[in-house]
Amino acid sequence: MVISGGGIGGLAAALACARVGWQVDLLEQSLVFGEVGAGIQLGPNVVKVLEALGVGDAVRRVAAFPKHLEVRNAITTERLGLLPLGQTALQRYGAAYATIARADMHSVLLEAVRVQGGVNLHLDSRVIGIAQDDQRVRVDTVQDQSFEAPLLLGADGLWSQVRKQVVENDTAPRTTGHLAFRAMLPQSALPASLRTQVVTAWMGPDFHAVHYPVRCGDWLNVVCIVKGKVSGDPQSWDHSANAPELRSRMAKARGPLRDLIYAIDPWRLWPLSDRPPMASAAEHAKGRIALLGDAAHPMRPYLAQGAGMAIEDAAALAHCIGEAPGQVPQALARFAAMRWQRNARVQARAIRNGEIYHFKGLQQVGRDIALKLLGSRLMDVPWLYKGP
Repeated sequence: MVISGGGIGGLAAALACARVGWQVDLLEQSLVFGEVGAGIQLGPNVVKVLEALGVGDAVRRVAAFPKHLEVRNAITTERLGLLPLGQTALQRYGAAYATIARADMHSVLLEAVRVQGGVNLHLDSRVIGIAQDDQRVRVDTVQDQSFEAPLLLGADGLWSQVRKQVVENDTAPRTTGHLAFRAMLPQSALPASLRTQVVTAWMGPDFHAVHYPVRCGDWLNVVCIVKGKVSGDPQSWDHSANAPELRSRMAKARGPLRDLIYAIDPWRLWPLSDRPPMASAAEHAKGRIALLGDAAHPMRPYLAQGAGMAIEDAAALAHCIGEAPGQVPQALARFAAMRWQRNARVQARAIRNGEIYHFKGLQQVGRDIALKLLGSRLMDVPWLYKGP
């Protein structure tokens, strides 16, 4: 099989498929393997998949395992709700809740792929041509290389080229009107009062922020999301951002959140884009070509499951093609049927969460009262954390 894309989803798929006996050519368009971004949260549903892929110990060596998640009002600083994680998540869902640097997650999977064997890694291999017939898929790259395989997996992200072969009359991703300011830094660089080992979400009018520990708790990942527009090509957006701009956009923040924003200078800025929730299995696979992760179902970060759904996709794909290696179209159809509704539900919930996080006025008052009364019952997501 050929996989286009060497990010977290592509590597997870390469590892999972190699473990069930498939030979894999993984094509990465960059000159080196790497992962952009800062941190990611791994719910128990994802940690269970990583355990099954044999990388649980490697994840534990580099991740953090927060004891709880708390939600606070960004203006009053009042704690509105608390969701126990740690041992509670382990007992309730059979796995812990982890937070990890994207680069560390990528490195864990890359090393596992290299140890596993059966995967040929090709850098500087941007896909420029795809053709499929009843027996195989042909993939051409910018380096004048051609690959033929019974299956092509598009794990090439939001701006996927492979997607065009699966989704008819496809349109470009839509802009959300939200900008994400991200930073990751050693906790030792922060005042002691700002260091933390829990996940904290701050909700404000038209903005919110989330921070949590990574790298065994030694570093802190911080994401601030505000409303705003960008100019230029959104595909090329990954800019350094000046701290005064963020401080101006989040001027209403108070207490520890305000102190944290003023304590950090190096920020990166991304505009957030997504697609509407999946409408059918036809958006996941067609013939001998399948899509995984953001190529199929890019989602807003307000449920912290973008990477998680890609990793779940990888495991489901390996299961389907491992059971029927000689029946690829049928196996991919089963994969699409297994995955699309769950992915669509996560996409829709993430969109709704983003609206709730940014409430103002009476809606904000109602949200805060509900969180104070119901707490963890509103914050927990059993249908998600139990896994597919």
